[in-house]
Amino acid sequence: MKIGFVLDDSLDKTDGVQQYVLTIGRWLNENGHNVHYLVGESRRTDLPNLHSLSRNMNVRFNHNRMSTPLPASSKKIQDLLDQENFDALHVQMPYSPFMAAKIINAAPKSCAVLGTFHIMAASKSSELANRALRMSVARSLKRFDQIFSVSAPTVSFAKRVYGVESDVLPCAVNLENFYKARPIKKYQDGKINIVFLGRLVERKGCHYLLSAITRLREIESAPLRVIICGPGPQEKVLKEYVLKNNLGEIVRFIGHVNAEKADYLASAHIAVFPSTQGETFGIVLAEAMASGSEVVIGGDNPGYRAVLQGRERHLINPKDTEAFAKLLQYYINNSAARQRSKKWQQALVTQFDVNAVGRRLVGSCKEAIAKRQLQKDN
Repeated sequence: MKIGFVLDDSLDKTDGVQQYVLTIGRWLNENGHNVHYLVGESRRTDLPNLHSLSRNMNVRFNHNRMSTPLPASSKKIQDLLDQENFDALHVQMPYSPFMAAKIINAAPKSCAVLGTFHIMAASKSSELANRALRMSVARSLKRFDQIFSVSAPTVSFAKRVYGVESDVLPCAVNLENFYKARPIKKYQDGKINIVFLGRLVERKGCHYLLSAITRLREIESAPLRVIICGPGPQEKVLKEYVLKNNLGEIVRFIGHVNAEKADYLASAHIAVFPSTQGETFGIVLAEAMASGSEVVIGGDNPGYRAVLQGRERHLINPKDTEAFAKLLQYYINNSAARQRSKKWQQALVTQFDVNAVGRRLVGSCKEAIAKRQLQKDN
């Protein structure tokens, strides 16, 4: 099949939706399919078949920073569709009337159109904005043959706000890369490693973790180390907090990690992702599980709850410093509980493997293409 992945945002970034597109795209290519990327303004040159179809502007939306397209050239879109003759388009949702909707509306009737919802409203204002967006793309919504959502809460959002039915198809993780992870030797010295990995922005909750660590040091004397991986605008403030609260001996700021990402996660006795909102899925939670983190703890938001499937002990209110600290203390002092957690996590994570997700997507594409062909023949 020749499949076009449609994404209004830039493919230069490494956010969750971009990770999904690239992970599935690589898998499809490796399995004999021909993948093209129809995206907003992107400058990377390492991907074949990348078509940058618009100029983009940066905005804040749904508690995230993203870029949205300015009106794309209808002629450029039509020329590309005529040239490539795609069997199917896979649209990342929600989408803009200025690019993705134009692609959908211009696609020939023989081309199957599938979509995946990646977000849900994080606030009332965001939901109102999405309802307005629905009206602007109403015509193109009728064109879809199959729609997925990355989690059950996102299914509800798609139905409530966009009026469409969807099935859960989780974000895909190339688990093979993370199964190969090995703990970093210098961190295997008998101390308990608590690892945070993510952007240092307010909603990711690293400051709540440090507050819990401050309280933990008042009630627990076990040797531990806090490893913070990731860049972000809060880095200076977080480092100042560490110095002010005498945490400098146990907290390590690593900055951006790429090739060693899985190894840092594999080094975690406890991996903590205390995000408060704006999560529709938790790719990093699945990555931590596959890497071998003994315990994976997430903020109690809908996306992380979907990944952890309601396992209450692994879900925390990051703002409840006392409860947060006591949960960390429990796992620090209970190696048997950590091993039970690890066993459960490694069984759970297999459902997010790109092989499982990719096969489902291919099956749905083939079914939609066959229906389109049947309608054409009749």
